[in-house]
Amino acid sequence: MSDNQPIVFSYCDYIENLQDGEVKELNKKYHDTQYGFPIHNDNELFGRLILEINQAGLSWITMLKKQDNFRKAFDNFDIQKIATYSEKDVERLLQDSGIIRNKLKINAVIYNAKVVLELQKQYGSFENWLDANHPLSKQEWAKLFKKHFKFVGGEIVGEFLLSTGYLKGAHKEDCPIFAKILETNPKWKD
Repeated sequence: MSDNQPIVFSYCDYIENLQDGEVKELNKKYHDTQYGFPIHNDNELFGRLILEINQAGLSWITMLKKQDNFRKAFDNFDIQKIATYSEKDVERLLQDSGIIRNKLKINAVIYNAKVVLELQKQYGSFENWLDANHPLSKQEWAKLFKKHFKFVGGEIVGEFLLSTGYLKGAHKEDCPIFAKILETNPKWKD
């Protein structure tokens, strides 16, 4: 299957098949308002990458439930602040039960913030770096991310790019949200 073909079982299908309740409500809100929509703010782009990194090995609902806690714990996803985190900050985060307390993931986030600062110096913004490398296949993106960042496997990179409008496939074409995303001119349309 190529990156431009729709996926067989989509997030749209998943949402439709969930039972009513908190899990459906949180997933539907994310599906309808965030997933696949372009993000034009570097801190928010980085915040999405933080969530994708931390989701590895866990369910996405865990991340949706903890999203606000992550925002608070990581200084509103402020790249410059995160890049200066010390061991004291790592210890603070390891004690924070509102987030995923994994030292490898926390250290990867701090390292990656420093990488993003360098990319901002070179390209003007993290978004500009992504745009400068677009379009790539999922495999090419994964290779590029692994060259620069830590804790970014193919699934993490793929979901990050789907969720931010760089790769097509976040929504089925008959999903009402697909039309809303088209209005925002996602990068995969280029």
